[in-house]
Parts: sequence; structure tokens; C-alpha cells
Amino acid sequence: MKRRMISAAGLALIAGAAQAEDLTLQLKWVTQAQFAGYYVAQDKGFYEEEGLNVTILPGGPDIAPTQVLAGGGADVIVEWMPAALAAREKGLPLVNIAQPFKASGMMLTCLKESGIEDPKTDFAGKTLGVWFAGNEYPFLSWMNTLGLSTEGGPEGVTVLKQGFNVDPLLQKQAACISTMTYNEYGQVLDAGLSEDDLVTFKYEDQGVATLEDGLYVLESTLQEEGKVDALARFVRASMKGWDYAAQNPEEAAEIVLENDESGAQTIEHQTRMMTEIAKLLEGSDGRLAEEDYQRTVDILLSGGSDPVIQAAPEGAWVSTVTDSAFN
Repeated sequence: MKRRMISAAGLALIAGAAQAEDLTLQLKWVTQAQFAGYYVAQDKGFYEEEGLNVTILPGGPDIAPTQVLAGGGADVIVEWMPAALAAREKGLPLVNIAQPFKASGMMLTCLKESGIEDPKTDFAGKTLGVWFAGNEYPFLSWMNTLGLSTEGGPEGVTVLKQGFNVDPLLQKQAACISTMTYNEYGQVLDAGLSEDDLVTFKYEDQGVATLEDGLYVLESTLQEEGKVDALARFVRASMKGWDYAAQNPEEAAEIVLENDESGAQTIEHQTRMMTEIAKLLEGSDGRLAEEDYQRTVDILLSGGSDPVIQAAPEGAWVSTVTDSAFN
């Protein structure tokens, strides 16, 4: 009898696993604490509790999440809203279904010796390092707001296409480089420069912050039978993972390291990253606030004759998934 009971329990587990819905998440970048909430949700069984079998795909310099989604390689992607809206305007029907990150971690980090004290007066004539592959849109929008050409010259700025490192600042190839509060800024300090050597300008402080690290799907996905329910369960479990990660940064960092196949990450860097990421999560329950969305759109539309997007998007986000997840 005991053997039969165990067999029955085993069969129930197998049946449950067989019924679990598969879902693939494409990350914006490599495995790191920027995505800790998803790895924690997977590690702690939060996805399994929601009847989901989630595969997490790391990104990298040669991986564009929007292209992966368009090609059917993922169900959901992590992407910044400027890149998502720009892609939508070009014909890819991306839709934001949730917004874990409330604040922007983006900033320009400058050498104090460059003499830059005020972006409104001191960027002109300088070389600034900028990430591309969709990450350039917030920068371009900021320069548009300042009325600065990105074609160089004494009245504009020279754009240095920055790799995903801090070398241009260390080698003094640029007066300023793009950094994230949770990542590259720490790399600059680790390289030997002190805070006294630097001047930083956070996009949040400059009034040009746009939304980062949202969750996006294709419009067609939302029309599939049962998909909104599955995505709601995914978002609910993911936010549970983010809440846990924010409260337990070192444990979250350890979980990230367990999933880092490159072996390039360290517990110290990932713990610091998770501590900074937690600040960007404050005030978010996963729902996209309409005023945050509108602020991002307004910033991207600004800039005179060459804005990042040409017209206010329609249907670029929905609340149906988070409504189902949390109401």
C-alpha cells in the first residue's frame, strides 16, 4: 500500500510537470544581478508554483532582444522602453505588459579634469561615450533637449561608440562615458579612480530619465488563447522574485552566480549591483504607471526636427496582464 501511495504521488508530480506551461524569457544583457528577480523566481520555485516552466536566455553584445522576439525565439523580452518604442514605430508590434523598474540607473560619468560642471553649458565640444544597439536613444533624446548636435564641432558633441566597458574614460578618449549606477560606475571606481576624480550626471536628476527593463511581448501573443493568464502568472512570480532579491541581495547575487556560465562575475560585484538595483525597484509592484509612460514618450518626442520617435505611439502598453496578476 505504501509503495502504491508513493507511486501515486510520483505520478501526480509527473502529471503536474507535464501540464506546466513553457515560457521563454530573453534578457537584455548577460547573466547578472540586473536580472536577479527572474533567476530568484526560478531558483525558489515561484514559477513552478504558478504552473510555469520558464527558460531564461541570457543576452550579450550580439543579441538584440527585439530581434529574438520577432524571430519567435522568446515569448517575453526584457527591454528599455526607448528601444521598444523605436522598434514599434518601425513596424515591430511590441507591447509593454509590466514594468518592474520604476527609476532609471543611467548616467554619464565624466572626468572632473575635463572641466564639465553643467551639461547645459559644458558638453559642447566634448567627446562623449555612448552605447548603441538601442541604448543610444535616451542619450540622443537628452542631447536634443539640450539643443546639441551629435555630429561634433565646437557647438555639438562628438559621439564615441562605446563598447560595454569603461576603457574610454580610463584612457581619456572621452570626457564622459555612459554608465549605469549599478554596474559600470563601480567598474570605474574599481579601476582606481575615486569619486573625487569624477563628476556624474544621472538622467533622473537631469529630467530626461526614460523607463528601463520592462517586460515586452508581441501583440499577437496577447491574442493567443490563455496567454494573458500565463503571462499574468509569470509577472506575479517574477515580482515575487524581485521582492525577495531586493530583501536578500547577497543571496540573490549567489543565485545569479550559479546561473553565470561565463564565470566572469564575482559575488562582491553582483551583491553591489543588486543593492543598487533594489533602489530602482522602489515604488514598483510591476504595474506600469501611466505618468511614467507618458514622461518617457514626451522625452522621446522632444528634440525639434530629429526626435527619437516621430509620433505618440498607440497600443504600446496594456494593463490587462498586471490587472490579472494582482487584482
